[in-house]
Amino acid sequence: MLRSRWLLPGAALALGAGLGATVARRSPGGDAAEGLLSRLPVVPAVAAAALPGSAPAELTKYGLPGLAQLRSRESYVLCYDPRSRSALWVIERLNRDTLSGASERSACDFQEDDSVHEYHRATNADYRGSGFDRGHLAAAANHKWSQKAMRDTFYLSNIAPQDPHLNQNAWNNLEKYSRSLARSNKNVYVCTGPLFLPRMEADGKMYVRYQVIGKNNVAVPTHFFKVLILEKESGEIELRSYVMPNSPVDDKIPLERFLVPIESIERASGLLFVPNILKRTSNLKAITAGSKR
Repeated sequence: MLRSRWLLPGAALALGAGLGATVARRSPGGDAAEGLLSRLPVVPAVAAAALPGSAPAELTKYGLPGLAQLRSRESYVLCYDPRSRSALWVIERLNRDTLSGASERSACDFQEDDSVHEYHRATNADYRGSGFDRGHLAAAANHKWSQKAMRDTFYLSNIAPQDPHLNQNAWNNLEKYSRSLARSNKNVYVCTGPLFLPRMEADGKMYVRYQVIGKNNVAVPTHFFKVLILEKESGEIELRSYVMPNSPVDDKIPLERFLVPIESIERASGLLFVPNILKRTSNLKAITAGSKR
């Protein structure tokens, strides 16, 4: 699965904190007054509502140059990374209702995210001729319940450069599997994002190297992660976490081979999942390669 010279986990960057209910959104299978953020078992980002401690107001006289860039849309919540021109993570909630509907992918077009400053956003021209697919983080097929919800997944802030063979085969299989789990569980929360993993080079030293594409230097991830948080009808929470390299992967390899311990994703991504989940429940079961279902 992962080549031996790639290291997972990478450097630990502790960024986990709950954000609480900040945005109300209509969502299928839930109360209209509740936003997706308020229902998530985990929101892996720093709360940016207030500065820690008692920083003097004078320090922020001319504002802060950057904070966590959250976007809450019809079908997902994402945290945008202006340096990579893509998302750090995207969270969506899948269930039987979100997967059914008459929405058509053919009615959607990839589009720039105008909510992102023009210095920091990707364009369709960046992908043209790059050799990479515009790979969805929150998948379009996950949101057939609403044409607008599906259309929202085509913002380039929800897209990352993805190897075409991976996108159309093994990664697509993982997305299909996520949807199959949503049909047999109460809810499935899906968190997807890029990884930029260090690799040992010929000199024996570790480096993080990745390609960029287009005039806006859109970063090409070395790997992708997908964390599935399953809400069982019984009340049990089940956790499944996957990593795939951003390169051709034999789609005949069982998806179980790409299961990794959640802590390796937490260390490599700088995100935290388990501590936030445990704030909601103590009935947590983590599925790893070889686990008995």
